[in-house]
Amino acid sequence: MQGIFITGTDTDCGKTELACALIRALRADGLRVAPFKPVAAGATRQQGVWRNADAQRLIEAAGGKWAYDQVNPYCFPEAVSPHIAARQVDAQVDLTLLVDTARALAAQADCLVVEGAGGWLCPLSEKLTIADLAVALGLPVLLVVGLRLGCLNHAQLSARAIQQADVPVCGWMASQVEPEMPYRADNLARLQTDLPLDYRGYLVHNPPLMQRQTFAWLISHFAGI
Repeated sequence: MQGIFITGTDTDCGKTELACALIRALRADGLRVAPFKPVAAGATRQQGVWRNADAQRLIEAAGGKWAYDQVNPYCFPEAVSPHIAARQVDAQVDLTLLVDTARALAAQADCLVVEGAGGWLCPLSEKLTIADLAVALGLPVLLVVGLRLGCLNHAQLSARAIQQADVPVCGWMASQVEPEMPYRADNLARLQTDLPLDYRGYLVHNPPLMQRQTFAWLISHFAGI
């Protein structure tokens, strides 16, 4: 498979914003992109079925023609940790099913953009975590660091855990989740000094700033497929 696995320091750190921006940038460069949100917890009932807002945003960014059930195989109603949300509906996340679904999606596109749930060690079942899924898929991992109080610790722990896993790593990006964060520039500078991963850029949420050069490093890789 050709693609990228997007993980984050925690919940609501900007993974979906970045994934959608990346998908749009790749599509603008002429590439067909398959979105994949393997597991989502937190959904609304739409025409008799559960749908997750983040998964729907990924589908929209990718052109809107992807089958929801393929993009998001596990959609749980309650917005809690996935392993708890799955237990509430007597479901069990199957790693083999997720890998097979990812391969089927990737076969239909030039690249696959995968957005994980929560952070790197977010549990999907009693034994399975997002890290296990990333290892099984074997895609390069991009860490999203949400810039807010506590990010220095969360980012370093996440980066070290990713480095210790058997996965290729393509770096990290900063995500402006709190525009009024005190000393944001100082925190960003410290992250660039301390994190043992390549710094790949800064994502602005509001107003959205999605210039092609933000993802030029990745677009050039996929364009060479």
